[in-house]
Formats: sequence, C-alpha cells, structure tokens
Amino acid sequence: MATIDTSVITDAKSGFVKGLGLIGATTLVMGSMIGSGIFIVSADVARQVKSPGLLIVCWILGALLTLIAALSYGELAAAMPHAGGQYVYLREAFGRLWGFLYGWTLFVVIQTGTIAAVAVAFAKYTGVFFPSISAANYLLGSGKLGITTQQLLAIAVIVVLTLVNTRGIRTGAIVQNIFTFAKVGALLGLAVLGFLLGRNPQAVAANFGHFWQGATWSWAAVSLVGTAMVGPLFSSDAWNNVTFTAGEVRNPNRNLPLSLGLGVGVVSALYLACNFVYLSVLTLPQIQTAPEDRVATAVVSVMFGQAATRIMAAAIMVSTFGCLNGIILSGARVYFTMARDSLFFRRAGTLDAQTHAPVFALAIQCVWAVLLTLSGQYNDLLDYVIFAVLLFYILTIGGLFRLRRTRPAMERPYRAVGYPVLPALYIVVAGLIEILLLWNKPAFTVRGLILVLLGVPVYFLWRWKEGRQS
Repeated sequence: MATIDTSVITDAKSGFVKGLGLIGATTLVMGSMIGSGIFIVSADVARQVKSPGLLIVCWILGALLTLIAALSYGELAAAMPHAGGQYVYLREAFGRLWGFLYGWTLFVVIQTGTIAAVAVAFAKYTGVFFPSISAANYLLGSGKLGITTQQLLAIAVIVVLTLVNTRGIRTGAIVQNIFTFAKVGALLGLAVLGFLLGRNPQAVAANFGHFWQGATWSWAAVSLVGTAMVGPLFSSDAWNNVTFTAGEVRNPNRNLPLSLGLGVGVVSALYLACNFVYLSVLTLPQIQTAPEDRVATAVVSVMFGQAATRIMAAAIMVSTFGCLNGIILSGARVYFTMARDSLFFRRAGTLDAQTHAPVFALAIQCVWAVLLTLSGQYNDLLDYVIFAVLLFYILTIGGLFRLRRTRPAMERPYRAVGYPVLPALYIVVAGLIEILLLWNKPAFTVRGLILVLLGVPVYFLWRWKEGRQS
C-alpha cells in the first residue's frame, strides 16, 4: 500500500513504529468516521425538523463544526504528536484529572461501546445474507442471559480485528486502507447513481420547490435544529481517533493536520451529497417513515428494486467493518499512554517486542467491548455519553486557548485556521447545543454527566493505589 514503508522508524519516547503516512492517517480519519449512521440517521433528523431545508442545515452545520474542530485539533496534534492524542491535550492544558476523565469515559463506553454497537450492526446486516444470524436466534439461554448468533458474530469480529491489530500498525493500516477505499467508493456510488438514475420529479418538486416547508424562523426552530444535530455530529464522530495514533505517524507536524482536514472535508462532502440524493429520490414523508430508518435502502430500492436490501447490506457491512478496525486500532493507544502516566493497568503501557503493538491494551479493550456486546446495554450507554463527548470536544478546543496563553513558547508547526474566531465559534455553538440537550433530553445528559463524574473517585483511588505500590 502507498502508506507502508519498508524502513522501520521508531518513536524514541513511546517505542511505537512510525508506520502511518499521510494516506494512512487520512484513511484512519475517514474510516473511523464512516459507519452506519449516514445510511439511517437522516430519517430521525427529518422527523424532528420536519423540513427539507432544515434537514440540510443540520448536516451543513454538523460538517462545519466538525471541520472547525478538526482544524483546531490540528494545532494540538502537530505541537504534541504523542500517542494518546486528545487525552494528552487535556492533560497538558488542564491537568491529569481532566485527561483521566476523558480516558475513563473513553474506555468505559465511548470507544468500547462504539466497538460493541458497530460490531452488532455488522452482524445485523450479515443476517440479510445468512438469516440464521439473528437477534432472535439463541445459542445459549434466553433474554439478557442468553447469547444469540448475532452477538456471537459481533464478538468474533471484535476478537479477529483485535488480533489483526496486535500484528502492529502496518497490518492495521493495510486493513484500514482497503475498507476505507471500498466504503468511500460505496458512498460516492450512492451519490452519483442517485443523481443520475434515481431522481424522482415528484420528490424534487416537493422538497426543492418547497425547501423551507415546515420551517419557522424562531427560537423553536433553533432548538429543533440544535437537538437534531446530534445525529449528524455523531455520524461524523471518531474523526479525532487519528490523534490517538500520533506517535505512529511519519512527519506528524505536517501529516496530522493535513489528514484531519482532508479526511473530515471529504467525508462531510460525501454526507451532504448523500442527503441531497435522499431529497432528490424520496419525498420528506418517505424519508421520515423509511422502514427501520433505512433511508439509503429506500433510495437504492427506487433504482434497483428488490436487490436494494442486499446491495445496502453489503455496503454497510463493508462500512462497519472498516470503522470497527479504525476504532479498535486507535483506542488502545490512549490506554497505553494512561498506563505510562500510572493511571491505568501497568501492563497496558507495554509494547510487544516484535510488533511494537500495545497488545495488553488491545486485549483489555477487547474484553470490555465483548462484555458490553453480551450485556446489550451499549446503545443506552452511548445515548448517555453524547453530551459528554461534545463536552470533551469543547474542553479540548478551550485547551487550545489556554495553551496559547500558558505556553506561548511551545513549538507550533501548524496554527489553527481562523484562530481565535473559528475555535471560539465552535465553543459557542457546541455550548448552545449542550444547553439544548440539557433542556430537551435531561434523562440522557444527566446520566452521561454522572458517568463522567464517577471517574473522579476512580482517579483518586488509582493515584492512591499507585502511591502505595511505588
């Protein structure tokens, strides 16, 4: 692959092999972002905003916010190109406690819960081709105490991709490249074929002829859009995972900011194109009532009839498999750095002598993700931490301002585009979304905050334990 070099360059501080070039880092950004969300999220957004124009506004705002965040992170990544990424930025800007709270939440649910959810999505769509793979087909027990064929396949995929990534960054990068190119091609195909073959005059007239139908220019509309943007924002989430692998990126001063900008830019453009296709093929009520929210499947059925389900199932299987690989690969690097700071299991801070992979960190991530898969509670947990994930993004970009003030002499090979206006704009808009989520979905946001705050006693317990052992 273009990203794999035969020479071995090792990071002197961490011991990681620098096996990711610009293309590899960019495919990690794109591959981690693209999961199953783009194929289904628009149905729920459309039900909330009730307007074709506001549907597009949600995706445009989500794209702009994600791109501003990525460009802001680029400065931090280039200045501190160390394994652990966002954990390191929060630690350096606000102290060890804030870094730990992020790492704690990442391990407990953000990364591992996403791994479980994406693996189950992969297994669910595999069931389209093999009906015996089903959430209703129990191998052992029943209910919450049972294991289904769907869960078994999800667990198998998690274990296999964990084993693949224990072979080192080069092997993980090859898998990531292959599946990222495949799913980007699938999204591009959906966009192009949708415009060429699927255009429905009735849908075009209804949606674009009355683009702002159902929209009111009021605080109520702002509240609707702010709450509905959760879908687009978290369909684009995990773009920051490349920062976790910063210690394995060649020429990180250049390649990290570039990969963040390029990766987020390309995926955001594809997401917007797909949503314009949805509105060109389906009327708004058809988008709102798509069976099981499978908007993309409904679009493809217009073009290819009965084959649509299998076509989209295959596309989503490719998409989720590549997404899963990227998330598994990158998450372990955070736990590795936390362990080096004596804030996680000590063995997680070691690398395999031959592959230079954080094998124990990968293994413990795998075990917890498997347990979440068996529990079936990962989707609820993910709902709880939506507020927390956005909070950590706001804090990290706030750290950009703090480090500019407290460490002005820090070498900054790349400086955030539009600083201070664009980073400040992100904080204001994302902060408004947080307030709207607190107001409109208090059950989820309060539980998410509780989950984060549970990390405070764990932090002090861990420090006490390490102090006694030292």
